[in-house]
Amino acid sequence: MNKNQFCVILCHPDESQNIGSVCRAMANNDIQELRIIGNKADYNEEKIRILSIHAFHLWENAKFYDTLQQAISDCSMVAGTTRRRGKKRKEFLVFPEEFAKIIGNFPASEDSKIAVVFGNERTGLTDEELELCTIGVNIPSSQNFGSLNLSHAVQIICYTIFRQISLQEENKFSTGYSPINIERLDKTVSVISDNLKQIGFFSIAGQKDMENFWRTILSRAMISEGEAQYIEKMFIKARGLANKNKN
Repeated sequence: MNKNQFCVILCHPDESQNIGSVCRAMANNDIQELRIIGNKADYNEEKIRILSIHAFHLWENAKFYDTLQQAISDCSMVAGTTRRRGKKRKEFLVFPEEFAKIIGNFPASEDSKIAVVFGNERTGLTDEELELCTIGVNIPSSQNFGSLNLSHAVQIICYTIFRQISLQEENKFSTGYSPINIERLDKTVSVISDNLKQIGFFSIAGQKDMENFWRTILSRAMISEGEAQYIEKMFIKARGLANKNKN
């Protein structure tokens, strides 16, 4: 992996000052791509400029989207951050240190984007936003005063990334292939789900849960285009054999 593969995504941030501080935290750790879910006109550029210090260019170059789904469509891994754990949060939650080990195995290709998603300052990521992520990163904090400032959370994760990249540059490690992005991954999941449906696998319920399961597993596996096609062919063939046996 390399630093150009990473982007920070802010979901509907409230405060312009926080965006400025996020820009500074990103620049401190050499992460250069900022994406924001929201409307650029809603924010005060002067407040952002003051807090970003010499990192205002990150705001100037930021990309804006209407939905998180649009913002992550070209990404191969999407890490949603949360300080809370629970049944309704992401099933697969790791600490920042564990996240570093996972991204350490990620192929070094600028075509394979890794997004780190941060929620609104007051509410964090919604369950729906976290469900779109392929992995959850839990930032633990004090039970007595658990709330982290948005820029502090960004600083923690960006430093984790920066440190892992530094270690890998020392070792000159590369895996040499490009994992498929989320948009392509969703196509494979649809092929799996559709073929299972056609053989009566979801005669009762559970299709959505199964799709989420495959999405999480395949994203974590960082599969290539060839592997995605092989998986699709396997399920198509299984459906054909099942229908043949019925007849």
